[in-house]
Amino acid sequence: MNTKPFTSGLGENAVMITRVADRQWHALDDDLVVGRAHARHRPDGRLFVSIDAWHDVAFDLLAEAMLAELPSPLYALVDEADVELTAGWRRAGFTIRRREWEYAVPTDPRVTGLDEVLPPPGVTIVPAGQADETLLRAVDRAIRDEVEVTVGWQSMPAEVVPRPEGDTIVDPSKYAVAAAPDRYLGLIRVVRVKRPRIGLVAVRAGEQRRGIARALLAHALGTLHQSGATAAWAEVQESNQAASALFEGIGARPMSSNLELVR
Repeated sequence: MNTKPFTSGLGENAVMITRVADRQWHALDDDLVVGRAHARHRPDGRLFVSIDAWHDVAFDLLAEAMLAELPSPLYALVDEADVELTAGWRRAGFTIRRREWEYAVPTDPRVTGLDEVLPPPGVTIVPAGQADETLLRAVDRAIRDEVEVTVGWQSMPAEVVPRPEGDTIVDPSKYAVAAAPDRYLGLIRVVRVKRPRIGLVAVRAGEQRRGIARALLAHALGTLHQSGATAAWAEVQESNQAASALFEGIGARPMSSNLELVR
């Protein structure tokens, strides 16, 4: 544990920054916690930082303490509508790396227009929980490798679910797949916690533009609709025009945007 004093001008007491645990800090004003900060690694290995502070002084001191102890590069994710939080990170030297739109995706096939969408000839959709795990891991690995040599996997929506080292699937039961007789061609991951989230929809590079992604969405959204969910959520990087067109083509609406910042 360590502390750092600063005379804040907010009262008779100094704001003190205390490291309370590994990669966790508190800002104290007269023994009252006026800010918290922590850092953690995302599954892709990047180190993300977060600060929740009552005022700018506490935020700036917490940021200073974190930057002094943590290795670069550091990343932060903020709601673009939170102007004050974004300004705080900018004062700390962070810049915008990318913008990610959050879409509300209707599930009713009469709204999405996916009610009559079928996979292309020779391709079948295997429902979530029924995929062969070996083939699932193979297509996941192949798609990740293809993305990595082009735009880079870090351009994909942030993966926030903790997973064992080297395991990119975590829970095979969350995936539906598009299957050829000898291998899988694409996958879609839907996670249901507070609300259904389409965490990933992807198709092997050589199998794209055949309607496989639309067929996967038709299956996943239809399943959600049958279970009573009226909408799902998905994140799309602003520069990914193909993904934006895919979702907007089925009636999805951008609801908010997140900024990924880097220092």
